[in-house]
Amino acid sequence: MSTVIFSVMLLSKSSFLDSVNAEEGQNYKRIKSFAETLSLVKKNYVEEVEEKDLVYGAIKGMLNSLDPHSSFMPPEIFTEMQIDTKGEFGGLGIQIGIKNSMLTIIAPIEDTPADKAGVEAGDKIIKIDDESTKDISLHDAVSKLRGPKGTSVVITILREGLENPKDITIIRDIIKLKSVKSKVIDEQIGYVKLTQFQEKTASDLKKALKDLSKKEINSMILDLRNNPGGLLKGAVDVTSQFLPAGKLVVYIKGRSGDKTEFNTNNGNNYFDFPMIVLVNGGSASASEIVAGALQDWEKAVILGTQTFGKGSVQTVMPLSDGSAVRLTTARYYTPKGRSIQTTGITPDIEVKLKAKEGAQTHPVFREKDLDKHLDNDVNGDSETKKENEKEVVEEVPNKISDDNDAQLDRAVDLLKTWRVFKKLPGAA
Repeated sequence: MSTVIFSVMLLSKSSFLDSVNAEEGQNYKRIKSFAETLSLVKKNYVEEVEEKDLVYGAIKGMLNSLDPHSSFMPPEIFTEMQIDTKGEFGGLGIQIGIKNSMLTIIAPIEDTPADKAGVEAGDKIIKIDDESTKDISLHDAVSKLRGPKGTSVVITILREGLENPKDITIIRDIIKLKSVKSKVIDEQIGYVKLTQFQEKTASDLKKALKDLSKKEINSMILDLRNNPGGLLKGAVDVTSQFLPAGKLVVYIKGRSGDKTEFNTNNGNNYFDFPMIVLVNGGSASASEIVAGALQDWEKAVILGTQTFGKGSVQTVMPLSDGSAVRLTTARYYTPKGRSIQTTGITPDIEVKLKAKEGAQTHPVFREKDLDKHLDNDVNGDSETKKENEKEVVEEVPNKISDDNDAQLDRAVDLLKTWRVFKKLPGAA
């Protein structure tokens, strides 16, 4: 009996080694084919080309074949990305994505050159400085749109309702993204809006909350609408300011299935207010991590509309020549194990914004609409697709105006109602 088992083990090991050797042989052949092609192009292409451009182009093509968030960054783009996380760069002030193979504006950032020039969410950029954007990568588009303050760029857009493409000239400026804005509403309700998750977001939020607490607020609204996300650490540090120490904020799993957990890290020094978190289709990534954690721990009521649904983690890996690879390496999950990928966070209270008569609107597109997106590994692909098929395209106002913000108004009313009920004898 032992001999039989031993023989099977030997056979399995031998088959495994044969499989590994065969795979290595196939990889060598493919790399050899790439080297041969590189040599042929260098020697025979009608014009002289730089080897670096050919190699970079090949790497871009490889990463573009994956999901919409994996990409290659040449040295200058990698440098800009590092500047971006600090919250200041030269550019236009727009969020962009690829939808149906077209470069599409998700939203202009308020009070930036793009916003002032009349760029609108949903506009499709078909040319940048008269060069076609067909098959352009996001990082290539960013590199073309950014530039020194005072320089101009012409984007050619397609817009629903316009018969012909439209050229828009925009003068670049220094985009300073102040990620935290705060004020007091109705004398006792603190309001904080986070526009992005940057290196200083958590510290700026801490300062804003301290300032608000000095004004004797008794409840709070955290506005994450149209916040595209940012640093994972920023999301954890922000959540840490509203939950006790040691609480799970998010965990990630890569291809191996191993879990990495991220817990609150505040030493039990947190702000314990009744909270409402505002979200919409533009709330993505780090915003969804914060909203999901506060929802799972029953710390806040989530109000608004379904979030964007980006539940993947990108790791930036520097290369030896100063360039970098931005690679999707894991999915992330809320404390209760929910995957946000393609589904997003469902609000506890759904409140949609309605545009005033004559106001311009744009359709909302989410992670599930992006080309080559990852599927949700918890809900199942078929369930996600079935739900997506039923969904009606959502139209929202181009801008959230103070005098027509039903979501904020509803949040304020709910907190005021809570305040009234709390005073009733016998009320919990």
